[in-house]
Amino acid sequence: MDAVAGRLLAISDLHVTYAENRAHAETLRPGHPDDWLLVAGDIAERVADVEWTLSLLADRFAKVVWAPGNHELWTQTNDAEQVRGVGRYDRLVEVCRGLSVVTPEDPYVRWNGITIVPLFIGYDYTFRPAGTSTKEEALDVARNAGVICTDEYRLFPDPYPSRDAWCAARLASTRQRLDSLEAGARVIFVNHYPLVREPTRVLRYPEFALWCGTEHTADWHTRYDTVCMVYGHLHIPRTTWYDGVRFEEVSVGYPREWRRFGAPPGPRQILPYADPS
Repeated sequence: MDAVAGRLLAISDLHVTYAENRAHAETLRPGHPDDWLLVAGDIAERVADVEWTLSLLADRFAKVVWAPGNHELWTQTNDAEQVRGVGRYDRLVEVCRGLSVVTPEDPYVRWNGITIVPLFIGYDYTFRPAGTSTKEEALDVARNAGVICTDEYRLFPDPYPSRDAWCAARLASTRQRLDSLEAGARVIFVNHYPLVREPTRVLRYPEFALWCGTEHTADWHTRYDTVCMVYGHLHIPRTTWYDGVRFEEVSVGYPREWRRFGAPPGPRQILPYADPS
């Protein structure tokens, strides 16, 4: 599918557990029959809600590509599916494949000759506060500041001993796969977290950066021929540039966040790129 007449769009953090966000998801439609949609995680916490949303989008868009967020990987008592960790991720991949939604476990697809790379890497507590050198020190600083991510209670790494161990395994397998790309491949990365730490510098609570990525991807946007890096998680939708590479944060966010702007944002156009300046 190299010749695509439509647009490449992206969105993340739909959080359809909220009624207003669910209603917003129901309004999402392509502007052209060939429009693709990249979904960078945090659709919902329950498997059934993730499936409902992706089914809706897959029926409307020519192709949907999904990368998981942390919320999809939570195991909550109100979810009929209580599988945890790797088993939960595998279950979500199974759901996606039943809907023909592309996942990080599938062959990469190409949009107009550009390779779309959905990632599942996670985080490893290396976005640490200044003056700390270990995960334990960093977590102590965060707790003392009253900042703790719900992942610590709901995102289980089974069968890995920790979330950072799971991240290390995902980094190794993903890097091996990326290094086998054909020479000259141009890529668009789709990940729930930014590949570099810089976007987290504007967080209201800087300690939360601990749960926002890994330093081990800091050179991926330059190591590989990157057209754009699409991410979410921070709920700060914006365009930034690092080393000449465009980064797009495409979150919808929670109702209390988007209400300040009047309405939830729709998908952002990744390509063709129209420079707003």
